[in-house]
Amino acid sequence: MAHPLDNIFWNCLDGPHRHLSSGTDRARRYAPGFSPIVGFPDPQQPDFAALRPFCTPGEQFYCDVWSGPAPDGWRIEVNAKMFRLVWDGRPGPAEDPAPDALPLGARHADEALALARLTRPGPFGPRTIEMGAYFGLFDDGRLVAMAGERTTAGPYREISGVCTHPDYQGRGYAKRLMQKVILRQLARGEIPFLHVMSANQAAHDFYLRMGFRDYCETVVRVVTPL
Repeated sequence: MAHPLDNIFWNCLDGPHRHLSSGTDRARRYAPGFSPIVGFPDPQQPDFAALRPFCTPGEQFYCDVWSGPAPDGWRIEVNAKMFRLVWDGRPGPAEDPAPDALPLGARHADEALALARLTRPGPFGPRTIEMGAYFGLFDDGRLVAMAGERTTAGPYREISGVCTHPDYQGRGYAKRLMQKVILRQLARGEIPFLHVMSANQAAHDFYLRMGFRDYCETVVRVVTPL
């Protein structure tokens, strides 16, 4: 039986987040406004023709595993690699490390998107904060750091959107927010996991120190329908 993390995007898009997506049994995408991610039942042989009717020319989508040539009518914008890491099983924090963090909702969507565009934590849209629980730290009413949840399948729950405004980096905000999310997930019996670009060695090392271990390294691409 395949592991849920081996094809996490499809397992989420065709499972817990099906109501947030569109497509068929051959290809699915998150609806516009959510994280621009696509999934296929066989990620090594993606059916982009089945996905095409649900896309608009010029949109950019993230997909993983597949490493073949660009299909007809599509362009590969980015070709890179990322690590998928999973919690190593150690106990989580003994208490909430960020009691001052506030839940993010629809009224924070514009601020969250602006922070994500500034810091580029990964695919993020104006409705991404609806994909799970998001928390933010504020300074004088200004959102300066956030972290939350994105995909999920089986017991696995992704930590995503982790970012800190450049003026506030080095204060441990990202770690505190991540630990808050981890604490909540472990209390629910879930297993945290996350993604990091392979080229970002500093972040990769940071997550390993926090208590994650490498599950796999995979291709990640950004593709655009023409």
